[in-house]
Order: sequence, then C-alpha cells, then structure tokens
Amino acid sequence: MPADELYALHQQELRRGTVVLACLLILKQPNYGYALLDQLDRSGFAVDANTLYPLLRRLEKQGLLTSDWNTEESRPRKFYCTSDQGLALADLLSRDWNELHTAFHALKEES
Repeated sequence: MPADELYALHQQELRRGTVVLACLLILKQPNYGYALLDQLDRSGFAVDANTLYPLLRRLEKQGLLTSDWNTEESRPRKFYCTSDQGLALADLLSRDWNELHTAFHALKEES
C-alpha cells in the first residue's frame, strides 16, 4: 500500500473518535448541521456531511444531544445542542484526551 494511502487510512481511524468529542464541545451552543460542518472544518476537523449527519442522529439517540426545529426562517433547520449527559461525557472524554496527549508526548520524548 502506498504511504499516502496508509497515512490517510490511519488518520481517519485516529480522527474518528475525536469528532465525537469535538461535536459535543461545539454544540454546547445550539447549531445546525451545515454550520457545524463549517465550524468543524475551520477548527481542523474535516468531516464529510455523509459522516456527520448519521453521527448527530446517533448521538441524539444515545441522549448526548437534543434537537429542535427552527421554523422561523424561510428554511427550517434542525438545531442540535449537547445535553447534560453529553456535557458530562465531554468532560470525561476531555480528561482522557489530556491524559493520552501527555502519554504520547512522553513517548515521543523517550524515543
């Protein structure tokens, strides 16, 4: 397998779980899918719409997000917001992320 394909494959694996945490953190403030895609992209989390929308539905089904339709504008939009359960999970995952970051940094320093 060429090196660039191998990198892309493993990069996708590495980022998969981080997108969940990024969504939970960003959606502390209500937002709709397309704007979330844009915000994720600007923050360095390139996510495809075909990945994000099923993820949002799954997180909502798990009770980690809530949603409401905004029909006040000409185009109705479904706004998502991190639930209390999602906030608690985001806090735990953030602590885990920080511990992993520290562990990776230590591994890099050892080699």
